[in-house]
Amino acid sequence: MGPRRVGKTVLIHHVIQRLIKDGVAARRLCYVSVDHPLYNGLSLDEILHAYGAAAGIDYRRDECFVFFDEIQYLRDWEVHLKTLVDNYDSAKFIGSGSAAAALRLKSSESGAGRFTDFLLPPLTFHEYLFLLDNTDLVQVDESSRGFVRGITASNMQRLNEQFLNYLNFGGYPEVAFSKEIQQAPGRFVKSDIIDKVLLRDLPTLYGVQDVPELNYLFTTLAFNTADEISLEGLSKGSGVAKNTIKRYIEYLEASFLVRIVHRVDRNAKRFKRANFFKVYLTNPSIRSALFAPVGPEDEVMGSLVETAVFSQWFHSDIQLYYARWSRGEVDIVSLGPEQKARWALEAKWSDRYFDRPRELGSLFSFCHAQNLKEAMVTTRTRKGKIERDNVTLKFIPASLYCYMIGYNIVHGKAVLHGLSERNDGGSSEHPAPDDK
Repeated sequence: MGPRRVGKTVLIHHVIQRLIKDGVAARRLCYVSVDHPLYNGLSLDEILHAYGAAAGIDYRRDECFVFFDEIQYLRDWEVHLKTLVDNYDSAKFIGSGSAAAALRLKSSESGAGRFTDFLLPPLTFHEYLFLLDNTDLVQVDESSRGFVRGITASNMQRLNEQFLNYLNFGGYPEVAFSKEIQQAPGRFVKSDIIDKVLLRDLPTLYGVQDVPELNYLFTTLAFNTADEISLEGLSKGSGVAKNTIKRYIEYLEASFLVRIVHRVDRNAKRFKRANFFKVYLTNPSIRSALFAPVGPEDEVMGSLVETAVFSQWFHSDIQLYYARWSRGEVDIVSLGPEQKARWALEAKWSDRYFDRPRELGSLFSFCHAQNLKEAMVTTRTRKGKIERDNVTLKFIPASLYCYMIGYNIVHGKAVLHGLSERNDGGSSEHPAPDDK
């Protein structure tokens, strides 16, 4: 499962290539793009029958590997696939799709114990640099136990240039590689990703009829990514009923375009009524494609950096929140048992707070209320520690922080689950490593 154009089909092609390289006969491999008009009205079993006749394979007895791409376009696909899995032990079935909620719900209902779900989100900053062969810009120091102890940039200016490119063009592999697409990213992202989701996927899967209304809402959310919003405010601004807006946002989240982040108060308690929440684009390059690429001094950079930080965490299973109360706000909060904060982070694109930490009064206030001894602040270029008011603030450039989160995910580091090694050999509940 994953958004459009993120690389699901390419990964399937890589799997097929690997199987052939490992000695599997090509005729034992079947790839079907289920959304092709040729297969309209056919069941998976009928498609398999056609494959068996063409390849001379008895899929009911012979080992074979079957790939159903964009499987959500087949009505009752989960019932068909369950039947195939139950009846044909010799075949292995892989499906892909870009409608998360529909796929996951049906997979859980009909495929319990049979199906395994994998999520492929947009590129992390680490993956972006890896694909472009630029990982030499960052050095990661690991301990003998595999924890990240330190991370440094060999050239901070070049790294931030790449980070800016990532914010503008880095969500989708095809955009990252193509200079031609980068000249007009809106044409590719809007026509090949957003429009197909809004004009085709959502109406087909959820019966959305007022597409212009949905498109207006999505454009509003994209323009205001990382801002706090309310259903009532959106309703007044658009003239659309709150229940309709709530349903639209659920559809957009199901299609991997946005992610909802809920609010806690200064005491890290959830609100009984979620009147306010934040909506983040699943990757910041969507905003740049819809409106215009941004420069390092643009006012919107703060929101895009915060969106980028959140988008790295979307690749993990960790549930994140933001804290807001009458006199303050903290951008990112992770909660542990009993609704106590494990760590807190302020996502900034500025070095001023390194020299003026007292301007981070809300962060100090939250740390004191939660008995947190340390917190994280992203910067533009500055890195280091400052101890004030019994709280240690760890400053790290946003580009390095985003790289580190993606690095940990790819390498399966335990740090993702709230552990990082400290000098005293203990564990810290913060996701970032200590400075060396």
